[in-house]
Amino acid sequence: LSSSNLPAMGFELARFEGEVDEELICPICGGVLDVPVQAPDCEHTFCSGCIDQWLRLNPTCPIDRQPLLSLHLKPAPRILRNLLSRLDVACDFQQLGCGARVKLASAAQHAAQCEYNPSRPVPCGSGCGLMVPRDQLAEHCCVRALRLLVDDIQAKNSKIVSQLRCEQAELRQAVHDLRRQLLSAGISPPAPLPSRSALPSAAGDDSMAGDESLQLAWARSLRLARVARWGGVISTPDLVLQAVVRRSLAETGCPSRLLTELMDRAHERGWPDGVASLEQRQTNRRQYDSYVIRRVPGKQAVLLLACENRHMPPGLMLEPGIVMIFAHGVE
Repeated sequence: LSSSNLPAMGFELARFEGEVDEELICPICGGVLDVPVQAPDCEHTFCSGCIDQWLRLNPTCPIDRQPLLSLHLKPAPRILRNLLSRLDVACDFQQLGCGARVKLASAAQHAAQCEYNPSRPVPCGSGCGLMVPRDQLAEHCCVRALRLLVDDIQAKNSKIVSQLRCEQAELRQAVHDLRRQLLSAGISPPAPLPSRSALPSAAGDDSMAGDESLQLAWARSLRLARVARWGGVISTPDLVLQAVVRRSLAETGCPSRLLTELMDRAHERGWPDGVASLEQRQTNRRQYDSYVIRRVPGKQAVLLLACENRHMPPGLMLEPGIVMIFAHGVE
């Protein structure tokens, strides 16, 4: 087996300015290391994808032929990863016209937002309001796409309704059992509460925007999150990123008025003073660990609602809350 028979996993050398240290080059593909991992004994370093493919066919180190399995691999040392992250690299879409050169650490973030990225989501110009990959606009059909979206929302709603009915049945049975136990103990149980609508219409009831209890109920339908890297925040997200997050929040049932107010605070110019600048974020970083944070489903973005963060100082929270979009670091 020859390393030349394997597809390249690393970054092409031609994309980098100047000479790249040979310690940063994968000996399998000959490119700059991508997700570098290291053999534990000989300490040879490879692209994760390259060495995984190699070891599927030959369980030895490709340099010195010592026995090696994938489970023995460990992440490359931090100093090597730091050196890689500081390299200047041409954009993935250089051949399509982008002349940007960015640090390798931020190359993926740049590529996702690059105006030359053919898969970059853009708003449909025909009126449906959906975000569509640019290279799929020609085949995009508003009616078909909206029908699929409605079908997906209906399926999710049906699943939620089914779960709520099961929970309601369990609660009724539990109440029935408790009343029976009270009667058997000679205690007169209280009269049952009058019935009422269990839930407001999630999509259309804007009363939630001003009702803290309903905001809390909606917020608790979202997963709690943790921000591992506050430095990964995109403090000035473009309109495309904001539109993607807006759509994801809308699909959770966030009412339109509350959604508008929250998205007005998705940019640093709408954040409270203690978050609104890089200097303030560095100064107040330790206090951010006290936030109650909700994950925007499927996105590297979080929601900090005022109703869940009354314990935070005024300079770190605004009504009704703020949205923060990240390049990475949301768990």
